[in-house]
Amino acid sequence: MRHFLSSAFVVLALTASLSATAQTKTTPKPAGAVTTGASDRFLMQNGSVVLVQNGRPTPLTQNVRLGNGTKVNYKSGIVELPGGKITTLQEGDYVTSKGEIVFATPASAAAARGQKAEPGAKFDPYVERGAALSPADVDARLTTLSTRLDLMAQKIQLLNQKISLLSVNAQRPTDTAQLDQQIQQLEQQLQQLK
Repeated sequence: MRHFLSSAFVVLALTASLSATAQTKTTPKPAGAVTTGASDRFLMQNGSVVLVQNGRPTPLTQNVRLGNGTKVNYKSGIVELPGGKITTLQEGDYVTSKGEIVFATPASAAAARGQKAEPGAKFDPYVERGAALSPADVDARLTTLSTRLDLMAQKIQLLNQKISLLSVNAQRPTDTAQLDQQIQQLEQQLQQLK
């Protein structure tokens, strides 16, 4: 009888231990506040969230709570913001160390709003504030801005010519079709340079 009771106790202890282990494996433990650098981010990559520090991804083993209260589930990519709003990260989306969500595609941004993105929609290039630009990028940007400035100056000249023509010939209608066409062409060139 004594042997039976001790065997039953061992079986009961093992069952309780296995049950507790199974629960910890299926339910990720929430983590405390995480210390991160300004450029660190929590990136959805290959179906799970990784911590990217100094450009190197590190797999997470538990959920994350950022200093501002944002919670990130490392397995599912569900993000709960301090105000209670919940969204799910898509592939390439990430959460900054400040708790800001950056969407990788217009489709993931639209999904977070509960909408559908237009087919072929694209974001403007994203540039992080404070990120160092290469000299080639700076030169390209300056060239584009200089070209835009020249086109705007030409447009202003054409508009001034049109105003002069219209004010001088106020009595009879003036044909400004050629000027209008030139202004339209400059406007199209400006749109292409954005």
